[in-house]
Amino acid sequence: MSTTLLIVGTVRLPSENLEAARPAMRRMVEASRAEAGCLDYGYAEDVLDPGLIHVTERWVDQAALDRHFASSHIAQWRAAWPELGIGERRLVVYEVGEPRTT
Repeated sequence: MSTTLLIVGTVRLPSENLEAARPAMRRMVEASRAEAGCLDYGYAEDVLDPGLIHVTERWVDQAALDRHFASSHIAQWRAAWPELGIGERRLVVYEVGEPRTT
C-alpha cells in the first residue's frame, strides 16, 4: 500500500483583507499545483467565519513536500503574510494510505 502526505488546516486573516489576499492565494495555489509531487492543493473560504481559510494539500512524499517548502513561491507567499494580516496558522500533516469512497 502506498502512502501520501495530507495537510489539512486553516489560516486566518482579517476579513477586510480577503480581496487583497485573493491574488496572492491564487498565485500560491497555481504554482503549488504545478509542482512535481503535488496531488492536490487548495484554499477555501469558510462560509460562516469570514477571514478563515481552509487549506488542503496532498503530496506524493516528504521529498516533494520539502521541495515545496524550499520553493520561491512559498517564500513570496510567506513574505506577504504581515501585510495581509495572516497570523494564525493551524496546519497538520498526516500520512495516509489509499483513498476509499464512502
